[in-house]
Amino acid sequence: MPETDSKADTADKAEKPDGRKRRWREHKIARREELVDGTLAAIRARGREIGMDEIASEIGISKTVLYRYFTDKNDLTNATMTRYVETTLAPRIYFAISGDLDEYHLTQAVIRAYVETVATDPEVYLYVMANNAGSNRDVVAESERMIAELLATVLGERLRVREMDSGGSVPWAFAIVGAIQLATHWWISNKSMSAEDLIDYLVMMTWGGIHGVASANGSPSKFKSLPHPLVDELPAQDS
Repeated sequence: MPETDSKADTADKAEKPDGRKRRWREHKIARREELVDGTLAAIRARGREIGMDEIASEIGISKTVLYRYFTDKNDLTNATMTRYVETTLAPRIYFAISGDLDEYHLTQAVIRAYVETVATDPEVYLYVMANNAGSNRDVVAESERMIAELLATVLGERLRVREMDSGGSVPWAFAIVGAIQLATHWWISNKSMSAEDLIDYLVMMTWGGIHGVASANGSPSKFKSLPHPLVDELPAQDS
């Protein structure tokens, strides 16, 4: 074999990735996902106050195995939060937002999707929010940002179709997401009303805001020029 070919062959071999390292990386990724899914199941079974020993016990492994794949509890918590958002919360919200519905029923569908997702998985949600600090806060904040930006796109498009001012779409979207999230967090922590009542109240508030925006064509200046009585007229008093 010519010398040039030999050198090229040696270089090609040197550039090939180590198959064992690649397989280990793939195995580690798959195993981490399995352990995260096991952690989610453990939280559902034992509640949001669960610790590493209980997680390992519920999965059926030793805590040492957990630390083989996660650097510490914070790493496992972050991965668990990301998995919950990516596989459960975000897809349900995206599906609702992408529905071919009129504005009122779209508002209702999105709020219902969020509240019902939290209501059907309360321990996981409360675990996520209880650990929502430091680097873990980034996971929740990123999911809120993605949902708000998608909602802003939908709001903007629907306002522009009606030749209305869409300049406030982004702050309106973030305000809606923040209000729904905070109200639902309050509710899941005490459940002083039914989920259906919460949905009805949130739809009423959110739709009232959207309807007010549309009534002013999305224009702050037009909105400020309009009268703002609490109601159109006071009810007649009984004699």
